[in-house]
Amino acid sequence: MQKNRIELAGYLADKPQVRYMPSGMPVANVRMAEGYRYTDRNNQSQEHTNWHNLVLYGDLADIAVTYEKGENIFVEGTLQTRKFTPKDGSPRTIYEIITRSVYLIAKPRTTKEAPEDNAPQMEQTSKEVESDAAVWPS
Repeated sequence: MQKNRIELAGYLADKPQVRYMPSGMPVANVRMAEGYRYTDRNNQSQEHTNWHNLVLYGDLADIAVTYEKGENIFVEGTLQTRKFTPKDGSPRTIYEIITRSVYLIAKPRTTKEAPEDNAPQMEQTSKEVESDAAVWPS
């Protein structure tokens, strides 16, 4: 049995770039970052980011052009390796995720759009808590 399936959730590094194949089919390319945090041997907090090249064909490319830099997306697809030799003559290998499905998780947040639950809350004194409790029927 063989299986080539990858699922990733991360943030777009830029707005997807679309080009068209000779057949007229749209192809979108974009980089996505996903990362994790861990504690090293010295008990120091570290962060690691992985960068992935996404390729979206057809209808998925049409959807991808609506995405913006920083949006949080979930993709499912297959891993593909491609080898090529650029003009400088040194052979190169690229790893790409050929996307089969893509879902928008969240739009990027700006400082102006901070959610209300992040607003500072007034602290209640014990008297206020007791008076609030008296208002609610038991």
